[in-house]
Amino acid sequence: MTALLAPEPLVFVDLETSGANFANDRIIEIGLIEVDENGVREWSTLVNPETPLSSFITGLTGIDDAMVCSAATFRELAPTLLDRLRGRLLIAHNARFDYGFLKGEFSRIGVDFRTPKLCTVKLSRKLFPQHHRHNLDTLMARHGLSVAGTRHRALADARLLWDLWQCWHQQLPAATIRSAVAVIVGRPELPPQIDPMLIDDLPEAAGAYAFYGEDGRLLLSRHSSNLRQQVLAHFSVDKRESTLIRGTWRIDWREAAGELGARLHAIDLARSGSPAAPEQAAGRTSSRLPVAASQLCSWQLEKGAEGDFRPLLALADDIDFALTDDLFGLYPSRREALRSLRTLADAHRLCHKLLGLEEGARGAACTAYRQKNCRGVCIGKEAPALHSARLMTALARLKVRVWPYRGPLVLIERDEFGMREDLHLIDRWRLIGTEHSEEALQARLADGPSGGGFDPDIYRIINRFLQAGRVQVRPLPPFFSP
Repeated sequence: MTALLAPEPLVFVDLETSGANFANDRIIEIGLIEVDENGVREWSTLVNPETPLSSFITGLTGIDDAMVCSAATFRELAPTLLDRLRGRLLIAHNARFDYGFLKGEFSRIGVDFRTPKLCTVKLSRKLFPQHHRHNLDTLMARHGLSVAGTRHRALADARLLWDLWQCWHQQLPAATIRSAVAVIVGRPELPPQIDPMLIDDLPEAAGAYAFYGEDGRLLLSRHSSNLRQQVLAHFSVDKRESTLIRGTWRIDWREAAGELGARLHAIDLARSGSPAAPEQAAGRTSSRLPVAASQLCSWQLEKGAEGDFRPLLALADDIDFALTDDLFGLYPSRREALRSLRTLADAHRLCHKLLGLEEGARGAACTAYRQKNCRGVCIGKEAPALHSARLMTALARLKVRVWPYRGPLVLIERDEFGMREDLHLIDRWRLIGTEHSEEALQARLADGPSGGGFDPDIYRIINRFLQAGRVQVRPLPPFFSP
């Protein structure tokens, strides 16, 4: 028996649930196989989800409303379940699913549940890299295993994982399996000032993370497709003595369904040098404007007396950039806008006088012409209309896109397993918030219009995803906008 054990007691876990969404669905059955020096023990129970089950779930599992209505609720089962799970390595097939549901159910009753976890999908990939498919049915066929009970029932599937574990130990050296488990579970040594339980909390999901110093100052902020993998990579042996790691006292992260949510969270974390606000800690996300947002400006073309067009600086304090046409470029300050315009003028041989970059007597050549970098509209050698056409061509790639919808919209993003859904509520390029259920979205809509200003970083990210067609779009009625 000892050859089959990890350095700590094991518990093979399988759950049946009312669906795959962490936010909306509930556990309806739990099956455990506990393995330790005292032997092997089984435990299973139905769970009352306190919500009706769909015909699909009943068809898949054989569990119906009549079976769970008299069962104990998760709250009633929680003390017993905690005793059976704590102090053990939790092993599950697609452990993110089972661990995520357990953590969510415990969180709803005010229990901070943490335990190390091992995914048998990942372990199978690590042990048998020559194979491409590692779902449970495929592994059953590959290793000649059968189900002792009904497939898609919790205890039967937990038994199957225990059988799989024993099968692997018969096929491979125990040291090989222990080494693979150590890599997957990933428990690097953390600096003493960081809570070691952080390792058990980090999800294998998209999102953003930030490292903070002892004084709460932001040291690093990034987005990632796998939070756990990227955060723990900072604590590898070769990086453990770096200035960043020695100076890190707190790590914060925001989980997301995909890249859009991860990038939006990264903006929020990058602008935060202090602990998360209560609304964020509760799972709500809101964008923060840059410190210098009041200086945000853009170039707007103004028609001159001679029919030519000249750039005029427009300030976000004066107009709504989301609804104003003919804006070009987004700049944090007047100085940056002028620097960009000068660079554009030099690259396209535009006149510095007509662009307002320098003053001079009427009919006199501008500095750029004297340096042979202007085609001479300032002295009548180029028609103003032609200069204007060249200016518009040069500015075209910088054009700010006007909000193309009558009202707000929801950008729907789901993770690859369908376990998390992010509903990003957007209005005039502003992120109003991110919710995880239709009920929460409707509650946010009831709060009324957002008072936030135009945010260039949010605009760029959302526009990029809309143009690429990478998220599902659901327009909403315009009543939400003022």
